[in-house]
Amino acid sequence: QVQLVESGGGLVQAGGSLRLSCAASGRTFSSYAMGWFRQAPGKEREFVAAISWSGGNTYYEDSVKGRFTISRDNDKNTVYLQMNNLKNEDTAVWYCAAQQRDHIATMTYVYDYWGQGTQVAGSS
Repeated sequence: QVQLVESGGGLVQAGGSLRLSCAASGRTFSSYAMGWFRQAPGKEREFVAAISWSGGNTYYEDSVKGRFTISRDNDKNTVYLQMNNLKNEDTAVWYCAAQQRDHIATMTYVYDYWGQGTQVAGSS
């Protein structure tokens, strides 16, 4: 069992930066591949980025490539999403998720555990 808690969301201007964090409970965090997803109002939850157990493999949705970086610190049981050059379309509730396979996955149903989400909103 893994519990995930996201933090780092907030209000940000277009072009700004945020770093989301996802802290995981449990002693086997390094055995979970992790993902970040977002859900905008009225839309389905969509994949943003994923990282393998060791952090050696990462994968990004096309619209965030070059802007966002996913990373993890297995000693701290935490996965991060550095978000630069934020756009209005990044406004959403952002979720981290964990799966017990060392597999880069983009589909929500693959993930076993989810956090409660953190809000990222653009300011005009």
